[in-house]
Amino acid sequence: MSVGFIRLFSVACGLAVANLYYAQPLLGLLAQSFGVAASQTALVVTCTQLGYALGLLLVVPLGDRFENRRLIVVLMLACVFSLLAMALAPNLMCFGAASMLVGVTSVVAQVLVPLAAHLAPEDSRGKVVGQVMSGLLLGILLARAAAGVLSQHLGWRGVYALSAGLMAAMTLALRVCLPQRRPNNQFGYLQLLGSRAGIFRAEPVLRRRAFYQCLMFGSFSLFWTGITFHLSAPPLGFSQTGIGMFALVGAAGALVAPWVGQLGDRGKGRITTGVAFLLGTFGFLCTGWQSQLWALALGAIVVDVAVQATLILGQQQIYSLRPEQRSRLNTLYIAIFFLGGAVGSGLAGPLFAHGGWNSVVMAGATLPLLGLLAWATE
Repeated sequence: MSVGFIRLFSVACGLAVANLYYAQPLLGLLAQSFGVAASQTALVVTCTQLGYALGLLLVVPLGDRFENRRLIVVLMLACVFSLLAMALAPNLMCFGAASMLVGVTSVVAQVLVPLAAHLAPEDSRGKVVGQVMSGLLLGILLARAAAGVLSQHLGWRGVYALSAGLMAAMTLALRVCLPQRRPNNQFGYLQLLGSRAGIFRAEPVLRRRAFYQCLMFGSFSLFWTGITFHLSAPPLGFSQTGIGMFALVGAAGALVAPWVGQLGDRGKGRITTGVAFLLGTFGFLCTGWQSQLWALALGAIVVDVAVQATLILGQQQIYSLRPEQRSRLNTLYIAIFFLGGAVGSGLAGPLFAHGGWNSVVMAGATLPLLGLLAWATE
């Protein structure tokens, strides 16, 4: 795992996962282009997330059964054609169907991360996973801002056409550079899917780390959904572009991922997890000065650092459990904490409507504290 090879994994993961978030700042443009209400275009985000959930459940476990390089290339190519379908969509229904396919195929990132863990030396696996995940996290955090800026010059169709081109170039690079890895697993497809329940029951570390990250990703989603309402409301009154630019602040948190992985490699994962829970609560409390932009920015950075720390340390621990089950372990881990993220996003609107930003802060600060209480029982 040379530095260049790790960067290849990191960029590939970032480009893949960014496809899930391009639509969010483009909903107004989509409504104008297709001649529909803005509320209807919001369903596009749901379609993409639903596709990603299906991909996690039905596609990612194939990494424990089929040759990994071929699986990755097939998923990348399918994503390229799905993005082109979005760019050429004549109506919202076609666009939504193509976005669901993009969600399904974008789970290629969750095949790449376990492969990177497999190729990494055991004594530096946490560092390598952290570096790869930093690219994935940057893809999540930068996608909205990139889509907003690019759409002003290329239009919304240009955003997806450009993404298709980048994914095609990355597909070629991965086909040339990735080594073959054929898992020693003869399960049939249904056996492979059915085995996940037994894995979940047999692995207490997986259950604990998934619970931790469910709480932390819930707080993360609560923050970034709620902050959109807060920034757009008086007295701040940010435009959509301004909100997208604010998201760049959180990208600074992704820089800690490799460092956190190194702490895990040195046997300091447990204490770092506890510190991360405290940071998560502190980050939300910082934003209690809700009219101060510096306080909101500081809180965004601290919350992102905390969430990414628990994510990297959790992946490091579950990837060390059973190498032949890494894709299924990853599926369970990601699916469970995405459930927490969905709940966090869903709570942001009602909380803000009934109690303003202070309600979001109190709920967001409570979730890491619950994680800290569970951490104290280790």
